[in-house]
Amino acid sequence: MSLFDKLFQAKEEKLKANLEEGLAFLEENKKRPGVVCLPSGLQYEILIEGNGNKPAATDVVTCHYHGTLIDGRVFDSSVQRGQPASFPLNRVISGWTEALQLMPVGSKRKLFLPPHLAYGEQQAGALITPNSTLIFEVELLGF
Repeated sequence: MSLFDKLFQAKEEKLKANLEEGLAFLEENKKRPGVVCLPSGLQYEILIEGNGNKPAATDVVTCHYHGTLIDGRVFDSSVQRGQPASFPLNRVISGWTEALQLMPVGSKRKLFLPPHLAYGEQQAGALITPNSTLIFEVELLGF
């Protein structure tokens, strides 16, 4: 087996392992009280229910968020930076687009995103490896 073949095989094994680990996590997570599971695979938990309007996919939203892997490692956090982030809702990962349209302004939710609603088989930064399941605490501040 060539070096290239070995590297390709190792990558495929990592993809499969990440997917299996994430799906096992989500399978257990959905059994927890308060976790809502949607047909898309998105899971969320309501931490605070706001009473404002809900954004549309075409809106620019302002949020505070804290993103971790299922092992707890933080990969991105506006909370840690002390500065909320604003972005067009239709220009982010599909799990965010779906979840934030369900959130009234003032809400805070914990999102559990399977890989197909996050970055899929793509590497995204140093910590988000292909087929990673992601967890976000998101507070919708406005739009």
